[in-house]
Amino acid sequence: MDRVLKAARTSGSLNLSNRSLREVPNEVYKSLDAVGEGESWWEAVELQKLILAHNNIESLNEDLRNLPLLSVLNISHNKLSYLPAAIGELHMLKSLDVSFNSILNIPEEIGSATSLVKFDCSNNQLKDLPSSLGKCLDLSEFKASNNCITSLPEDLVNCSKLMKLDVEGNKLTMLSENMIASWTMLTELSASKNMLGGIPENIGNLSRLIRLELHQNRISSIPSSIMGCSSLVEFYMGNNSLSSLPAEIGALPHLGTLDLHSNQLKEYPVEACKLHLSVLDLSNNSLSGLPPEIGMMTSLRKLLLIGNPLRTLRSSLVSGPTPALLKYLRSRLPVGEDSGATTATKENVIAMAARMSLSSKELSLGGLGLSAVPSEVWESSEIAKVDLSRNSIEELPIELSSCVFLEALILSRNKIKEWPGAILKSFPKLSCLKMDNNPLRQIPSDGFQAASMLQLLDLSGNAGSLPESPAFSCLPQLQELYLRRMQISEVPTDLLSLQQLRVLDLSQNSLQLIPEGFKNLTSLTELGLSDNNITTLPPELGMLEPTLQVLKLDGNPLRSIRRPILDRGTKAVLKYLKDKIVEQ
Repeated sequence: MDRVLKAARTSGSLNLSNRSLREVPNEVYKSLDAVGEGESWWEAVELQKLILAHNNIESLNEDLRNLPLLSVLNISHNKLSYLPAAIGELHMLKSLDVSFNSILNIPEEIGSATSLVKFDCSNNQLKDLPSSLGKCLDLSEFKASNNCITSLPEDLVNCSKLMKLDVEGNKLTMLSENMIASWTMLTELSASKNMLGGIPENIGNLSRLIRLELHQNRISSIPSSIMGCSSLVEFYMGNNSLSSLPAEIGALPHLGTLDLHSNQLKEYPVEACKLHLSVLDLSNNSLSGLPPEIGMMTSLRKLLLIGNPLRTLRSSLVSGPTPALLKYLRSRLPVGEDSGATTATKENVIAMAARMSLSSKELSLGGLGLSAVPSEVWESSEIAKVDLSRNSIEELPIELSSCVFLEALILSRNKIKEWPGAILKSFPKLSCLKMDNNPLRQIPSDGFQAASMLQLLDLSGNAGSLPESPAFSCLPQLQELYLRRMQISEVPTDLLSLQQLRVLDLSQNSLQLIPEGFKNLTSLTELGLSDNNITTLPPELGMLEPTLQVLKLDGNPLRSIRRPILDRGTKAVLKYLKDKIVEQ
C-alpha cells in the first residue's frame, strides 16, 4: 500500500480497485501530509484521480474535503448507503461514479460540485434526485438507471449541455416538456422500463438525438413532431401500447433500426416505407396485412413479423428470409401507367432548374437520363450546389469549372470513369463530394489533394478504385466518409489520421481485421462494418464508447462476441470490449 500511495503522490492518480477494502485507508485522505522518508514534499502532487471500485467499502469519510483537486472519483460496485456532504466541496470534480451501491439518497450538497460533467448513480436505491443537480451547468452525461425514481427534478432544465441521459428501469410516469425544450444537445435518451404514459409533444426539438430508447412503457402514441429528430438512427418502442404510427415517422432520413415489437399496431403506414431501415421489428402486433411498398425498402436486412394475425402472407414467407419476403411484396405493387400527358417534358424540367438556380444557388438535374449537361443551364457562376445524380454522364462539363463558389457536387449513379482531379481544383470551397456508384477507374495517389476542404466524401460502389495507399491525410476536415462495396481488404492506414471524422462506412467489403488504431478516431459517432469477413474486434474499439453511438456489425462471422451481446446493440458491444481492456 505504501508503494502505491507513494506513486500516487508522484502521478496524482490512485487506483485501489479490486482490493477487498472495507474502508478507505486514512492515508488516502491525508494526501500530501503523508509524504514519507526519501520523498521531497515540493515534488509531490495532490490527488486528482481516485478509483475505489469493486471493493466492500461501506462509507466515505467527510475528510474527502481534504482532496480539493480531485477531478475523477469512482467508488462504484461497493456497499455505500449514503454519500458525505463533503462531496459538494470538491469544486474540481468532473466525473463521479457511485453506481452499483445501496445509496438511498444523493445529498443536496452535490449541487456545489459545479464542475461536474459526468455523474453515474445507476443501480442504487434512490427514490428521488436532489433539485440542486440543476446547478451543475456543465453536466453532459447523467446515468440514474435501475433505481426507484418517480420523477426528475424540474431544475434539470438548467442542464442545457446534457448529451446523454439514462433513466432506464425506474418508476417515471412522464418526461417534462420544459426539459425536452432545454436539452437540445441530447444525442442519447434512454427511459425504457418505466411507467411513461406518453412522449412529450415537443420531442422534435431534439434534432441531434441519435438513439431513443423507450421500450417497456405504457406509451399509446408517437407525436407527429418526431420528424424533427432528424439525426435519429435507432428508435426502440417495443412493449408499449401503440395502436398506430404517425405518417411523419417516414421523414426520418437516418433511421436504421426501428423496434416496434409487442404493441397493438393494426397497420404499417405507407409513408413509413420511405425509411432506409436495416432492421424493422413488427413482431407480436395486430397486423393483418402489410403495404406492398415495404418491398421497396431494399436496405432492410431484417424484417420481423412473427406473432401477427397476417392473412395475406404465407407463413413460410413470414418466417423465411427477408429478401424473399421483400421480393414478394414488390411483386404485389401495381404496375405504373405512363402519364406522359401530365408529365413535364425533360426540356421544361431543365429550363426550370436553370431559372431556379439563379435565386436558390442550387442546380438540380438528378434522374433525367442525361448523357451530357446542356450548356444553357449554366446561367449563374454563384451556384453553391450541383446535383447531377442518376444520369448517364461520362464526363463533367467544362462550364462546371466556372462555379468557383461550389460547396456540394453530387455525381452519384453516373458513368464517370476518370477521377475529375483537374476540375475539382476549381472549387476551393467544396465540402461535399458524392461519386458513389460510378465505374471509376483507379483514383490517382494524389487525387484527394484537389479537394482538401472536403467534409463529406462518398466513393461507395466504385470497386477497386482506391489507390494502394490512399492519401486521406490530405482531407484533414473530413467528417463523413462512405466506402461501401469497394473491394477493400485492409483498412487504409492513412484513414486513421482523420481526427474530425464522425461517420465512417466500410460495409460490404472484404475486411478481416480492424486495426487497434481506430481508438484514435475520437470524434466518431457512427461506424459501419456490416457484411465483411471480420471474426474479431480489437478491445481498444471500446475506448470510443463515450462518442460512438452506432456500430453496425451484422453480416460478419464474429466469433469473439456472443450473439446475445451483439443483439443488444452498440452500447452493449462497446461495454463488452471496454471490459476486455480492463481484463488484459
